Amino acid sequence: MNVRKFIAPSSREALKKVRAMLGENAVILSNRNIDGQVEILAMNDEALTQMVPPVEPSQKIEQQMQFNPRAGMHNSSTSVSPIKAKDEDLPSQAEVALMMNEIRSMRSMLESKMSEMTWLTTQQKAPYKADVMREMLATGLSASLSRHLIEKMPEFETSEAGLEWIKSILVRNLSTISNENEILEQGGVYALVGPTGVGKTTTTAKLAARCVMRHGPSKLALITTDGYRIGGYEQLRIYGKILGVMVHSVKDESDLKIALSELKNKHTVLIDTVGVSQRDKMVTQQVAMLSGAGVDVKRLLCLNATSTGETLSEVVRAYQGGGLSGCILTKLDEAATIGGALDIAIRQKLNLYYVASGQRVPEDLHLASKQYLVDRAFKLKRETSAYKFQNEELPLIISNMQMNTHANISGNMEANFA
Repeated sequence: MNVRKFIAPSSREALKKVRAMLGENAVILSNRNIDGQVEILAMNDEALTQMVPPVEPSQKIEQQMQFNPRAGMHNSSTSVSPIKAKDEDLPSQAEVALMMNEIRSMRSMLESKMSEMTWLTTQQKAPYKADVMREMLATGLSASLSRHLIEKMPEFETSEAGLEWIKSILVRNLSTISNENEILEQGGVYALVGPTGVGKTTTTAKLAARCVMRHGPSKLALITTDGYRIGGYEQLRIYGKILGVMVHSVKDESDLKIALSELKNKHTVLIDTVGVSQRDKMVTQQVAMLSGAGVDVKRLLCLNATSTGETLSEVVRAYQGGGLSGCILTKLDEAATIGGALDIAIRQKLNLYYVASGQRVPEDLHLASKQYLVDRAFKLKRETSAYKFQNEELPLIISNMQMNTHANISGNMEANFA
């Protein structure tokens, strides 16, 4: 059966050995404590599948049917109907599939319980880690990222010292531009993309005002692809009129190519795109239109700071396409917590350009500061009792965490712990 035994001082170390030897899809058969050590019996998922290999219907029929050459026909005493053989084979495959699902469910349950037990041990040995963990979750940071950092945390005497270490690691792993020269001096074509209502048009106007103040209106051009929203073009046109900049409206990739060709002498071109839900297939079409414009269009994704981490994850996955140049965090002034936004920026290695915190043009647009954002995240932590986690709730949160997400975080952040 290729069952392997793994022994380690703790459940976590034993699981690490299992994953290292058998991979993420290993099947945990048993788990027990022996003389202060943890023993795990496990086997490879593929090995279990091969124990009951599926049988092709045609092969089974062939085995069960015998041909009588003298009579020129099948022996009636040993022949089996093809339909009957197929019916017998299908329940067999269904039973194997059902068994595999049950084993996977058992493995998931065991891993969840072992994770819960490991965290309970951590709470007993280092109570301050529970305090730090609770603070991190209160900011909106995900349980997976929070636990990963807690596991990497050195020993501290107080939770305050541990929290300062956490902040320093978050700052180190956030990526921001150092100054505005990347946009204002280098110029180029930038498209602001994102879901409806995230503040793309207002943010475009803020960037346009900064460009005009630096180079004058003659060096800037504005393009809008928003032909769907009532008043979408008019809003940007009003901003353009105030700044003394012409606003061009395009409908498709062909129009965009023509417009960009005519505006090739401009120092900076800003494109305000139509808002599309991350679950709409039009996102793919929009990415294709910008990619096929004939020039290098740098896409800046506008992320709503008030959205949950799960929603932001969906948005980034949908709009990533061939790669994003960076992102702008909008509606910072409306967000109760911003840990989820910082979490996704770290997880996806997004380059933060600006943060927007109001409707004023251009005052309410600021360069993203890593230290400021991390400090603000912990100042804006959840204060309402209904949304605060208690120590006894932490093991349940940890046990429900997806281990593959944890592994991805580890790969992204490992180099930045030094």
